[in-house]
Amino acid sequence: MKIGIAGVGGIGSNVAMHLVRSGITNLKFGDFDKIEKSNLNRQFYFEDQIGKYKAEALRENLTKISHGNYEYEIIKFNEKNIKDFFKDCDILVEGFDKKEFKKLFVEELYDRDKILITVSGIGGVDTSNIQVIQKLKNFYVIGDMVSDISKYKTYSHKVNIIAGKISEIILKELYNEK
Repeated sequence: MKIGIAGVGGIGSNVAMHLVRSGITNLKFGDFDKIEKSNLNRQFYFEDQIGKYKAEALRENLTKISHGNYEYEIIKFNEKNIKDFFKDCDILVEGFDKKEFKKLFVEELYDRDKILITVSGIGGVDTSNIQVIQKLKNFYVIGDMVSDISKYKTYSHKVNIIAGKISEIILKELYNEK
């Protein structure tokens, strides 16, 4: 099985890291953004990578953990390219910051044969309200459902708890441990 990750900032980079540390090394991911100093508090990147493209740097970091099949592209997703990019993936993770990209992810990629995992509410320090909601058999939403990052600062511990929950869903799906 191949895991696809749309956006490799806080959620996407940490999901990839958790999966590779769990032995899952068949990943495909894309992002158009470059690493900034402000990303280092919660994303799986390092100071010497500031200015590099996130997707390229993530592949570099993952191969330091374990060699695998890490396909990546520096890409800004839209309705014309997102379906084609992820057509060979079985489980899809949304790691976008902006609502319009989250909407695009669900509208363009929902398919009964693929598992979709999205996030909602990753800002702030409180982790007590993080939920895993299974909307449909193959559609999950993880987060506290309220703390939008446009209103709340993001912190490593909360981002990583959510990334860990996403990784748990993927591992359960892969190993039929529901």
